[in-house]
Amino acid sequence: MNKAQLIDAIAKDANLTKADAKRALDAFINATTDSLKSGGRVALVGFGSFSVSQRNARTGRNPQTGAPINIAAKKVVKFKAGTELSDSVG
Repeated sequence: MNKAQLIDAIAKDANLTKADAKRALDAFINATTDSLKSGGRVALVGFGSFSVSQRNARTGRNPQTGAPINIAAKKVVKFKAGTELSDSVG
């Protein structure tokens, strides 16, 4: 499902216009991004939680040449699915 399809589904399920659904989705994305940038965590009970963790620097290998390459440390976003979401999928 892409963003346009998600907007259509939100509009249909919540009985909103597509424009209102797009604004609501954009607001959710912006609020989540702002919280994660400031080091926070976003938890949606039953759905899951978004958090930021630090990935350490490491040495990898170029798959074409086999030469070692240095991979810099960086922050990554993690998502952990909630129990209800996990149960409904599996």
